[in-house]
Amino acid sequence: QVQLVESGGGLVQAGGSLRLSCAAAGRTFNRYTLGWFRQAPGKEREFVAAIRWSGGGGDYADSVKGRFTISRDNVKNTVYLQMNNLKPEDTAVYYCAADLLGLRLRVGAEYDYWGQGTQVTVSS
Repeated sequence: QVQLVESGGGLVQAGGSLRLSCAAAGRTFNRYTLGWFRQAPGKEREFVAAIRWSGGGGDYADSVKGRFTISRDNVKNTVYLQMNNLKPEDTAVYYCAADLLGLRLRVGAEYDYWGQGTQVTVSS
């Protein structure tokens, strides 16, 4: 069982930065692939980024590649999403999620546990 709690959302101007954090409770945190997804009003949830239990470079949606960076600290049981050069179209509720198998990183239905979400609003 893994419990996830996101933080770090807020209001920022276009071109600004935010860092989201997702703290996990659970003894097997370091075995999970961790992902970030987002959902804007009236739109479907979409994949943003994911990182496997071993770390590495991460996988990113084309829309955020080069601007967002996912990382994890298995000692602190936390995954981060550094978001730079934010755009108004990045406005959404951001969710972190944990997936034990890590087979299809971009598929939300594959993830076993979800946080409650944190709002990110980017003004133009």
